[in-house]
Amino acid sequence: MSDSTLSPSGAAGEFALPVIPQKRNLVTELPGPRSRELAARRDAAVASGVSSLMPVFAARAGGGIVVDVDGNHLIDLGSGIAVTTVGHAVPAVVAGVQQQVAEFSHTCFTITPYEGYVAVCEALNRLTPGDFEKRSALFNSGAEAVENAVKIARRATGRDAVVVFDHAYHGRTNLTMAMTAKNMPYKDGFGPFAGEVFRAPMSYPLRDPLGTDGTAAAARAISDIESQVGANRVACLVIEPIQGEGGFIEPAPGFVPALAAWCAANDVLFVADEVQSGFARTGHFFAVEHEGVVPDLVITAKGIAGGMPLSAVTGRAPIMDAAHAGGIGGTYTGNPVSCAAALAAIETIEYEGLVDAGGRLGERLRAFLLGLQQRFPQIAEVRGRGAMQAIELCEPGTLTPDAALAARVARYCHRNGVITLTCGTFGNVIRLLPPVTIGEELLDDALAVLAEAFSAETA
Repeated sequence: MSDSTLSPSGAAGEFALPVIPQKRNLVTELPGPRSRELAARRDAAVASGVSSLMPVFAARAGGGIVVDVDGNHLIDLGSGIAVTTVGHAVPAVVAGVQQQVAEFSHTCFTITPYEGYVAVCEALNRLTPGDFEKRSALFNSGAEAVENAVKIARRATGRDAVVVFDHAYHGRTNLTMAMTAKNMPYKDGFGPFAGEVFRAPMSYPLRDPLGTDGTAAAARAISDIESQVGANRVACLVIEPIQGEGGFIEPAPGFVPALAAWCAANDVLFVADEVQSGFARTGHFFAVEHEGVVPDLVITAKGIAGGMPLSAVTGRAPIMDAAHAGGIGGTYTGNPVSCAAALAAIETIEYEGLVDAGGRLGERLRAFLLGLQQRFPQIAEVRGRGAMQAIELCEPGTLTPDAALAARVARYCHRNGVITLTCGTFGNVIRLLPPVTIGEELLDDALAVLAEAFSAETA
């Protein structure tokens, strides 16, 4: 994809798209006057519990650029939290959505089914790890898919207990809040939460005791599960192969395979939450593939549909078929417009070779971040895979989290037209989630701003 423009038409040349230059360009201070006007309206109309990271309001987007209502062109290193992995306004996705919404936007699959839902399930059954018969079910959000994965696991095993991990994030519904580790802002004051959810220690190489490799970290977690829960009570173990909101924590090699082996030996379902790490984000279609692990169930969302709301649970056919007829589903689950977007996004990933592109992008990001670490001792660790990279910030020479520095660096980037996100249990991680289609010049410009932010905020 060119650094200068996006393709002006859909795959068949039928749908004209606005051409958005792929360059950062600030024409006002941020926020500009129109964004400030909208912020005042927002304050009067929108519940204060709904927060926003950026002080600007989006008007349109294309590729790796978001254009605000004042005409400022911002570089997007967040992708809507790993949603627009294929880029904003990809021609094939736009064309698919426009065609589908003109034909019909809703019937409810549980009333009058349609081919798009079936086609998405067929694609997921083909793409997820494992050479066995699979089934899929579609939902709206990542949290909804997580809840349904737990429902299916409990029905299939006849057990109730669910094991999750320190630093995990699985959503904002009642059950998924119970599964999520961090209190603020996700859980504080919203309890009581669903029961039979148990937390095990995660492999966190930066903060684990020296000598704790993946095997040792898995043994620690398994010991806690067996002593505090009991293997015969566990329906499923749910893990993010690379944790998202928890800080892009990449467990030590061997940790995930050892847990999967324990699950198999104890008839516990191994569930991979690939909501943030799936769909070409890490240099594989799914992050769990990096160590050759084959889950019983895979949870997907975010990057699945190029910006449209869709999620899924995919897994072994006997497990997925354990739920009784009518036991899973919903009014909007597998919406036909979202299915059309998903099919176009998947086609784009495969046709454009975006799995490999994500891997190459990761090499560029990692090389830059490691170089930045050499200049700034506040960067305690560089971690991640593919186009899912992060840096954890601490006071130099210690593991004391420096959330204030992370916030200042992010704000500097925001003021200078680069969308960056923070995360982590301690709020001290800066994460980079650019579209895997981002051009080299645009990426280099964004990373230069990030380097400027460290120079300015650590002086």
